Amino acid sequence: MNNENGAVVLLSGGIDSTVLLHHVAKELKCASIHALSFDYGQRHAKELACAKWQAESIGVTQYRVIELAFLKDVLSGASTLMADGPPVPDLQDIPGGDTEQPPTYVPNRNMMLLSVAAAYAEANGIRDVFYGAQAQDEYGYWDCTADFLQRINTVLSLNRRDSIIIHAPLITKSKADSVRKGIELGIDFNHTWSCYRGGDTPCGTCPTCVERSNAFKALGERDPLTS
Repeated sequence: MNNENGAVVLLSGGIDSTVLLHHVAKELKCASIHALSFDYGQRHAKELACAKWQAESIGVTQYRVIELAFLKDVLSGASTLMADGPPVPDLQDIPGGDTEQPPTYVPNRNMMLLSVAAAYAEANGIRDVFYGAQAQDEYGYWDCTADFLQRINTVLSLNRRDSIIIHAPLITKSKADSVRKGIELGIDFNHTWSCYRGGDTPCGTCPTCVERSNAFKALGERDPLTS
C-alpha cells in the first residue's frame, strides 16, 4: 500500500476492528485515516459509541457513521443481529452444523459494507480499504474468509483506472491474537463492545461474548467489561 494516500478503515467498535485501526495508525503509520462505521439496524448499536471513542483517541482524519437504514426493510427478520430479528441465541444452543453460518449472520453484510467503503475510498483518492475479518474460534462467516477477500479484490481489480484493494490483516488470526496485539498497541478495551445482545452489560453467553471471554482467559488477561 501507499501510506501517503492514506487508508479507509471499517470500524465497528469491536475488538478486531479497533485493533485494526490502531495497527493502521501506529504500525503502518498511514498519513491519513478515514474511519467508517455503519448503522444498519444492528441490535448492538452500542458498539458505535465505542467506535467513535476509538476514532477520536487515534485522531483520525475523518470519522463518519454511514446510515444504511434501508437494510432494516431488506433484511427484515433474516438475522438475530438485527434489532427486529429473532432473539440472539446462546452459543451453546446453536447446533454444531450451524456454527459455520450461525443465525447471527447478516446476509451479504460485508459485501455491502465493503462496496460502500470502496466507493468512498475511490471518491476520496484513497486506494486501500481495511476491514477486521478474523478467523472466529467458535463460529464463522463466509464473508470473513481468505477466499472471499481474494475474490472481492479480483472484482475490484476490474476498475480500469483507480482500483481499490481490500486488506484484512487479521483474517488468519484468532481472537486471542487480536487481544494480544491490542495489548501491545496500548488499546483501552473498556471502549470496545462485543455483545450481540447490546444491553447495558455483556450477556456473557452469546457467541461473541464467549469468544471474547475465551480470548482474554487464554492470555491470562482481564476483560475490563466483565471483571
